[in-house]
Amino acid sequence: MAEFSMALNEDQLQLQKWVHGFAEDVMRPNAHEWDEREEFPYPIVQQAAEIGLYGWEFMAEGMMNDPSGLTLPVAIEELFWGDAGLGMAIMGTALAAAGIAASGTPEQVMEWVPQCYGDAATLQLGAFCASEADAGSDVAAYRTSAKYDEAKDEWVLNGTKAWITNGGIADIHVVVAVVEPEFRSKGHASFIVPAGTPGLSMGQKYKKHGIRASHTAEVVLDDVRVPGSCLLGGKDKLDERLARVREGKSGNAQAAMQTFEATRPSVGAQALGVARAAYEFSLEYAKEREAFGRPIIMNQSIAFMLADMATEIEATRGMIWRAAWLGKQRQFKNAEGSMAKMKAGRVATWATERAIQILGGVGYTRDYPVERWHRDAKIFDIFEGTEQIQQLVISRAISGLRIE
Repeated sequence: MAEFSMALNEDQLQLQKWVHGFAEDVMRPNAHEWDEREEFPYPIVQQAAEIGLYGWEFMAEGMMNDPSGLTLPVAIEELFWGDAGLGMAIMGTALAAAGIAASGTPEQVMEWVPQCYGDAATLQLGAFCASEADAGSDVAAYRTSAKYDEAKDEWVLNGTKAWITNGGIADIHVVVAVVEPEFRSKGHASFIVPAGTPGLSMGQKYKKHGIRASHTAEVVLDDVRVPGSCLLGGKDKLDERLARVREGKSGNAQAAMQTFEATRPSVGAQALGVARAAYEFSLEYAKEREAFGRPIIMNQSIAFMLADMATEIEATRGMIWRAAWLGKQRQFKNAEGSMAKMKAGRVATWATERAIQILGGVGYTRDYPVERWHRDAKIFDIFEGTEQIQQLVISRAISGLRIE
């Protein structure tokens, strides 16, 4: 087992510098345009693919070949320092890849994860389809069904998924569906829906408050048929799990929760990048902006806000890195992943609001990026488990009780 350390190795430091350079040179200059357009930024993601920043090899290096668990959070913080909407466009496919890695066999991972990304010549996208209009945090309320056609060895999927990153435009959709309704969340399974499969279509595209360069839409499944081989983990494993549930034994973590738990420290790193962007920008502004004959940072009311922002950001990074390390070692004890995600979301919304306050009236206009960062930050209190769901997870972990 690797020992926890806050000291990055040389490879991680080089990665941090490399990703920061892309964020500064490519993402920052284009962030406002794509936020206004509210379209998926294919040219930006294409540039990321051309340098190897968008691709399954990069994700494999960060997710699988790093004993410290810190490589991915370090890279993600820099990306989202560049811009959250563009960062989500680049990272959105990773959720589908994580879903495949969480539930699939090694053979399925090798087959399908590369197809989520394609390559620099043929860009492809992945989408993880879990939430539904009436079932976001309440995963036991999913209604999308998967029924097995034994004669053809095919699964038939029906339902509508909501709030799906890359939904409908992805080449590979990973769909969480209900195979045994009476088992609620323990009766779920995940399926690969390859590109061009009849019956899958995009429903409404959402017009969002923030991260507007990231495509978010409904995914409609109307008698979608996929081969038996597209059941992640395979039917034998599913049958064994369902048999254990029927006997009253543990059915193991269900599909959506396995994916969310694995990605929470990384989501925290996304929020951290936004918070840091707002802090650094408002710090420089406060040094340069003068009022009453001196820079406004000379006023304690401004300086103390910045001091608090710096402190909260440092504390949050420590929580995220420790949670990422614990997750890599499979050593979560008190829902540290949920703690880090919840803390980071709170700090991002608070820090970006403070940044607007420091800039004053101009901070409320689209002439400055802090209003965009403020809009972007709020999603981190909501997706992949709301702040309240994180509190529920943490309270159950620390008490050992089924708190409702």
